[in-house]
Amino acid sequence: MAWDYIVQGFSEALGLITEPYVIEIALRSIKVSGVATIMAVVWSLPLSMLIGLKNFRGKWLVKTFVNGLMGVPTVIWGLILYLLLVPRGPLGALGLLYTEMGISLGQALLITPIIISIVVNSLEAIESEIRELALTLGADEIRASFQVVVESIGGIILAVIAGFNRAIAELGIALMIGGNIYVKGGHYNTRVLTTAIQMYTVRAEISIAIALGIILMGIVLGVNLLSNLIRKWLT
Repeated sequence: MAWDYIVQGFSEALGLITEPYVIEIALRSIKVSGVATIMAVVWSLPLSMLIGLKNFRGKWLVKTFVNGLMGVPTVIWGLILYLLLVPRGPLGALGLLYTEMGISLGQALLITPIIISIVVNSLEAIESEIRELALTLGADEIRASFQVVVESIGGIILAVIAGFNRAIAELGIALMIGGNIYVKGGHYNTRVLTTAIQMYTVRAEISIAIALGIILMGIVLGVNLLSNLIRKWLT
């Protein structure tokens, strides 16, 4: 029957989820995208606070530019980074091409506008009300701004989670910068969940592709559940 191969694929996939090779790929994906998220947060939060808490000429243009970056395809980011990181490129001396850190850098750039956009919107949603209340109660500008950030913690958490989920689910950058390299026992493996799923699907090795897909969806849903619990606890 038409559905037999799908049912068989899922049945075999359940037995592959605990295979060391599959677990290794999953852990590498979490590591690479986790590092990317941390990197993006380090520079995105200060920029978000500057944009969200300050009024300056051209602010709307900056926000429009940031929002526009969210629509850039991952393959374009991958192409740009490849041209920069290739040995003859401007950043070739860093040796980041076909490395985990290279993928993390690319993913960090990809999710930066996502984090900034969500955090800025969260800050602006409560900025005027909270700031005026804080100033009325005698707080100075710095304390008032700090209180706005504290009240926006739910939005900040949402931005971080959205960034991580976007990073771990993307394919273009991971494939073009990482190369989907795997050598058993090697130290320079760059195969992650998305690139592995793509490879095994093309090879028609459906069972292992489904197993990796189940793990990827489990990670995304698990992170979302955790973020909702944290936000509920904080509020």
